[in-house]
Amino acid sequence: MDTDQLIRTLAADNAHRARPVGFALMLALLAAAPVSLLMFFTELGVRPDVMVAMHNPFFNLKFAVTLALAIAAIAVSLHLSRPEASLRGFGLLLLAPVGILAAAIGGEMMMPQRLPMMTRMVGKNSSTCLVAIPLMSLPLLAGALVGLRHGAPSRPAVAGAIAGLLSAGLAATLYASHCTDDSPLFVAAWYTIATALVTAIGALAGAKLLKY
Repeated sequence: MDTDQLIRTLAADNAHRARPVGFALMLALLAAAPVSLLMFFTELGVRPDVMVAMHNPFFNLKFAVTLALAIAAIAVSLHLSRPEASLRGFGLLLLAPVGILAAAIGGEMMMPQRLPMMTRMVGKNSSTCLVAIPLMSLPLLAGALVGLRHGAPSRPAVAGAIAGLLSAGLAATLYASHCTDDSPLFVAAWYTIATALVTAIGALAGAKLLKY
């Protein structure tokens, strides 16, 4: 190989560098989001009294919890996409939604309630919650896994589980605008179960798809 050809080869390799994981993840999630949005607006839609519900702090707190989960999971996912990374330190980010939810439960407990605690926890939409959040998460989970394949996680099952948290957080944000159960106890019970299911799916898929 002469010098000119070597230079051209090196220049071509430099021009085709792999996309950064963050950029790939963003593109993959943007590509998957319309599918989840279509599922949401076709089958559920925003609750009819949303303008009134926005004056209820517990309605708004649902979004604080779900978005905190999604944002924390995105940060942890990007961190774990590097082969030398571990959960140490970064895993604490995932406590943010737990803290917000715990504070919301404490606040609700200090208020006079017309409904018993178990009634607020069970709510009216538990079965819908357990189906809707996982189903709307699946396109987002697929997108997250595609994006994270541009990295090199040393623990693919863990990275897949965090991708599940990410997608469940985004899907739960959509679902929260439909759900008429605003009690933090309902969120703690049913949103958590739905998220755990997606996290398990993500761990199983990540163990196979994120190996390098």
